[in-house]
Amino acid sequence: MGLFKEKLRGIKAFVFDVDGVLAENLVRLHPSGDLMRTMNTRDGYAMVKAIKSGFPIGIISGAKSPSIITRFESMGVNDIYLNSSNKLEHLFDFMSVHKIKAEDLLYMGDDIPDIEAMKAVGLPTCPNDAAEEVQGISEYISNFPGGRGCVRDIIEQVLRAQGKWLNK
Repeated sequence: MGLFKEKLRGIKAFVFDVDGVLAENLVRLHPSGDLMRTMNTRDGYAMVKAIKSGFPIGIISGAKSPSIITRFESMGVNDIYLNSSNKLEHLFDFMSVHKIKAEDLLYMGDDIPDIEAMKAVGLPTCPNDAAEEVQGISEYISNFPGGRGCVRDIIEQVLRAQGKWLNK
């Protein structure tokens, strides 16, 4: 656990998957054909707090719903990669844009498409209901499931470790 807490102090950016991390694995179909996702407002609060504290946040998802862009752009997330069939490629683009080294990056994913990107970062993490293979490579497994506070959990830990959680 000591190494994990040390790594929290060095994190400079976050990358999150959407379905299974920021949203529950259960989706509903809207009559328009768009998928309706349930997201946690506390996850959103933590993301906004991280952005205001100077942390870039990236979203990399295989989903292609315009509502994802609307949701995260309204929070100040500028790096949104949708319809991603190669999450590692998009991760490298995010790192290049923000000049972030792999060891300074936290990635939270939940399923097999996230594994290669998770292996490429300094701190791979996942929700507690992530696929077994993802849990096996994660250095931290949140006590919370996807869409139910796992993002708030890890962002809060990083900001607390860096003395930025209660700052305005």
